[in-house]
Amino acid sequence: MNKTEIIPAGLPIAAVERDTGLLKDTLRVWERRYGFPQPLRDANGERLYPPEQIARLRQIKRLIDQGMRPGKIFAADDATLGEWLGKEESRQAAPAQCAELIALLQAQRSEELRSALQQNLLRHGLQRFVVELVAPLNIEVGLAWLRGEITVGEEHLYTEQLQNVLRGAVHALRIPGAQPRILLTTLPDELHSLGLLMAEALLVPEGAHCTSLGTQTPLGDIVSTATGGAFDIVALSFSPHYPARQAWAHLAELRRLLPASIALWAGGRHLCERAPAIEGLRYLAEIDEVLIALEAWRAPA
Repeated sequence: MNKTEIIPAGLPIAAVERDTGLLKDTLRVWERRYGFPQPLRDANGERLYPPEQIARLRQIKRLIDQGMRPGKIFAADDATLGEWLGKEESRQAAPAQCAELIALLQAQRSEELRSALQQNLLRHGLQRFVVELVAPLNIEVGLAWLRGEITVGEEHLYTEQLQNVLRGAVHALRIPGAQPRILLTTLPDELHSLGLLMAEALLVPEGAHCTSLGTQTPLGDIVSTATGGAFDIVALSFSPHYPARQAWAHLAELRRLLPASIALWAGGRHLCERAPAIEGLRYLAEIDEVLIALEAWRAPA
């Protein structure tokens, strides 16, 4: 009698790589170093990842994308992991347009998605578009990916289309010789660049001149660029899981190295809780607070 071979349910490693955006080598390293994931094996000894492990890998990838280190994530229990992920869900309800835009994303209708973003931009104006739609939409897109409702490729498609729309709007509003001159960047190990572009989209309509160095700029390069380029303000962006104590230490060092004439701004809600007071450093809890900071900078003049 022929016996029917039972094959464990799960996805092969190549499919998990596509689904989560985590490289095969990364998955293997984590398996050895942290004991997770724990794939099953098919008849040929190839790895198969059950659905519940894939869902957990999405959660881990989400936290890493927000700046948290793998070692800290794997050391956390389920309750702590849920608490970290729940920070996004606890914010105010998203605008109705978010669901419509995510539906276009799920259908991979990229041109229609860009057109819808552009229409919302024209309807609301650049600053309201960033604060009232883009900020909550970023959260909703991240949560949709976390639930497996959109793929990694679709999330990247959203980011690319949004950045194109924002860059076009910012470029159209640039004024030569505008003041103040603001240098935008992040510190090493901080990969998030969209926050920099959103801040620029708020500042340029106010007549500020913004230059972005992109992400992960060493302190020495920030100082040399800011002083050599005669910048008035250095603005740094921190994602929610960049370690606050590490950020405060780097900010204190950067403040020490920068001339007193150059203001220093640090954006990140988690940095504002129990933040040490550092003369010449201004903390910004929300994206729209860059406008308040700009007004305050101009007030003495």
